[in-house]
Amino acid sequence: MRVGILGIGVLSPGLEGWANGREVLLGARDFCSDSLPDPEVALLPSNERRRSTASVRWAVHVAQEAMTQSRLDPQGVATVFASSGGEMGVLDQLCRALTTTERIISPTLFHQSVHNTAAGYWGIATSCQQSSTALSCYDDSCATGLLEAVIYATMEDCPVLFVSYDFPAPDPLIRARPIQSAFATALVLTPSWTGSTSASVTLTSAEGGEVTKMPDSALERLRADNPSARLLPVLRALAGTTPDTIRMDLLGDQRLVVEIGP
Repeated sequence: MRVGILGIGVLSPGLEGWANGREVLLGARDFCSDSLPDPEVALLPSNERRRSTASVRWAVHVAQEAMTQSRLDPQGVATVFASSGGEMGVLDQLCRALTTTERIISPTLFHQSVHNTAAGYWGIATSCQQSSTALSCYDDSCATGLLEAVIYATMEDCPVLFVSYDFPAPDPLIRARPIQSAFATALVLTPSWTGSTSASVTLTSAEGGEVTKMPDSALERLRADNPSARLLPVLRALAGTTPDTIRMDLLGDQRLVVEIGP
């Protein structure tokens, strides 16, 4: 399957936006992950913005960045949101509430606990009524989401916004799911690749090659730590000007092979 890439969004400590992130991925700027970004996400209505969680704001932020680059109307673009854990912070609060004598659950927290919360906020912000998918596949959530988005764009012959995001869980959940860093990224895919960077995607067995890693040790730690950051080698290839082939883990004995064209 082959698609065009019209827009890219990325957010992480040290990778704040595609313009900055591209320079870091190409080695033109040092990767410095000292501060945690806090996007305002003006796209969200004030009430939704006040109730939103950090992971939602990150997901909407990168989605907006990618859509702005694509120059497409978000109301006409289907979406695929992928996250390994979803709203882990909300889950922690709900679990804590259930340990109290009253066991009173906040309706707002319950509303935000579903896995498609970020997709719902994006729909509210953009009034988009196109098809929307939210999925999780543990450490392979990003690769699974990318495959889903490419299949949808190809089969339905329409543009698709792919968003992948994961946030660290609070203690004690982080002991069971030890993600230390936050990361979110987005791609706008189109079935027509004329005049844009293209990507072909295939599925193969593990014999097809080793998983692609980052040459920079700090970025490789980020890739290995956060499931959504598994896309970093793809983003690095997109930042460059020469074709490249990236292999991502998918369901144990398979590889998702992404070939980036010029």
